Amino acid sequence: MPSNSITSPKYKDSVFRMLFNDKKELLSLYNALNNSNHTNPDDIIINTIGDSTFLKVKNDVSFIFNYELNVFEHQSTPCPNMPLRDLFYVAKLLKKITQEDDLYASKLVKIPTPKFYVFYNGTEPLPDEKIYRLSEQFEKQTATPDIELTVTVLNINEGNNKKLMAACNTLKSYSIFVSLVRKYIKEIPKDIDDKEEEIKAAINHAIQDCIDQDILKAFFEKHRREVQDMTYWDYNEELHNKTIATEATEKAALEIIRFGREDAIPDEKTRLRIKRLGLSDATINELFAQIDAETANLIQ
Repeated sequence: MPSNSITSPKYKDSVFRMLFNDKKELLSLYNALNNSNHTNPDDIIINTIGDSTFLKVKNDVSFIFNYELNVFEHQSTPCPNMPLRDLFYVAKLLKKITQEDDLYASKLVKIPTPKFYVFYNGTEPLPDEKIYRLSEQFEKQTATPDIELTVTVLNINEGNNKKLMAACNTLKSYSIFVSLVRKYIKEIPKDIDDKEEEIKAAINHAIQDCIDQDILKAFFEKHRREVQDMTYWDYNEELHNKTIATEATEKAALEIIRFGREDAIPDEKTRLRIKRLGLSDATINELFAQIDAETANLIQ
């Protein structure tokens, strides 16, 4: 059972954001999402508040400027609170966009149409597409909520969202890179003392593989050291989040065992209930042993 968690500093940037801070790449991703064919990346205005990126794309099909406000987030852990987070975030953006408008006037103030996306590449299984709704967070559910905000979560792990990946080669290449990193880190022997160096070597191996296979070759050759460092901390943050989740699950399992013992529920029935939490047999055995030790200490 994990007892220590790995912490990491909060980096302002990431490999994903580095890739898509390039207007050409950002336009390619936008076109892939919207099945569109915009060709001028200069029509994109990139702005950043905190760690999130948004873009405004000039739509000249109707010969007027018809802005869309896209909020992109990249995450390695599912977060059903994204609608509330995005609500806070988009409020800041819209306040900035309309700061010179008189919102008390009788004239209608037009705002860009908001669209929210999360690009997910964590290890917890998720479908190709998942929708989070702000109304799901309301304590009191209503059929027609007065306010709603939807966030589209797209699984960008290798093998998912094949149509999207085919339409945006950079996104597909990033997915392959992440998959290679996980593959080589998984191959690190558990009894290795200096895991930090082994992890960095595994990341470097994935980068070299991508260069050899012409996957984001120019990007990795230019930013190799930055990518290695950022991916190392990204991996540690992902591992840290997993550790927290595992510890919470094990804590819940311990409480189930305690309640089971208090109510004289057979251990085998309790085991079946705990197994639904996704814990291994070895971990469950350790938890029962921990409870047995607690009971023995109380008797003494």
